[in-house]
Amino acid sequence: MSSVSEDDEPMTNPAKSPAGGSEPAAGAEQPAGAAESGALGTLTEPREGEPLLKVSGLKKHFPITKGLFKRRVGAVLAVDGLDFEVRAGETLGVVGESGCGKSTMGRLITRLLEPTDGKIEFEGKDITHLGVGGMRPLRRDVQMIFQDPYSSLNPRHTVGAIVSAPFKLQGVVPDGGVKKEVQRLLQVVGLSPEHYNRYPHEFSGGQRQRIGIARALALNPKLVVADEPVSALDVSIQAQVVNLLDDLQAELGLTYVIIAHDLSVIRHVSDRIAVMYLGKVVELTDRQSLYDRPMHPYTRALLSAVPVPDPRRKSAGGRERILLQGDVPSPMNPPSGCRFHTRCWKATEVCRTKEPPLVPLATGHQVACHHPENAPDQEPGDTKLLKDLKKK
Repeated sequence: MSSVSEDDEPMTNPAKSPAGGSEPAAGAEQPAGAAESGALGTLTEPREGEPLLKVSGLKKHFPITKGLFKRRVGAVLAVDGLDFEVRAGETLGVVGESGCGKSTMGRLITRLLEPTDGKIEFEGKDITHLGVGGMRPLRRDVQMIFQDPYSSLNPRHTVGAIVSAPFKLQGVVPDGGVKKEVQRLLQVVGLSPEHYNRYPHEFSGGQRQRIGIARALALNPKLVVADEPVSALDVSIQAQVVNLLDDLQAELGLTYVIIAHDLSVIRHVSDRIAVMYLGKVVELTDRQSLYDRPMHPYTRALLSAVPVPDPRRKSAGGRERILLQGDVPSPMNPPSGCRFHTRCWKATEVCRTKEPPLVPLATGHQVACHHPENAPDQEPGDTKLLKDLKKK
């Protein structure tokens, strides 16, 4: 997991400088409708104090089948019980190792995937199992930016056709016509209006990403889910796209859920950060608290892996490097109790037998851990470490 030190300025000026530069960014795609049919729903504005998006007990299990008759023999527990809220105007960053369920979570809350269990509420309305008819008005308010700009843009369509597709699908005719609005969107994301008749293969990866961002913003959505929006780009281009997302949020009042495993990107853009491990959120708190005082052992291990670019600080020691033992367990057969206990240096017997709930501590963190770091209000009840018992 690449990243920068918490003492370094990540990406660029936090004052959200305007995006500029000759080459832009990576992947985007248009959300597709759900597979089932359903009644047309009417979304209402959330009352003051209510979250824009609320997720409760969200699960997605992919079945594993075997044989000619497709007999189910197991399931991949990609997402296994998520609870979080996203308030209007904020940015929630989601970070974790590859395979922890971040991208699946993003596709669930945009209803590109059907949840196995749980509840998704958008603006106070339950959208968990809305069908095609019910999802159609929601598509205006919830959009997704995809990771790979090479597979998310149709190579047979021009940029104008790609960015104008949301208007045609929703039957929206903007003031001045569709072409004029598309050219305006291209300028907003840092491209030229002359690119209207060009094809995706004529652009760099960063420029393709900007095309995807323009398409996601076409209908003025309220919530944008960005799945690894800059992971396929050079570092200099990453800064341009991250600043572009910041500027657009300030101008248009957008709400973001940004998925990444680059801690420098997450720190730069997020108001709050959720750390995922094996399909579950293990820690959720504001950005500064997470970087200054990580409370879950897994979060502490992630931050300890951030490289220190200053050789003087590096030679002086300063920070303890935590090397996790073993591999990430399979989501087909996750460990009992706390899913991190097989790699945790603080694990005790209670960690092996009882799953810790995600609860708020006195520090304001929400942590799913029996023995959190820096938490005098939660001392370990079982002081016999599993690693010591194994040695005996």
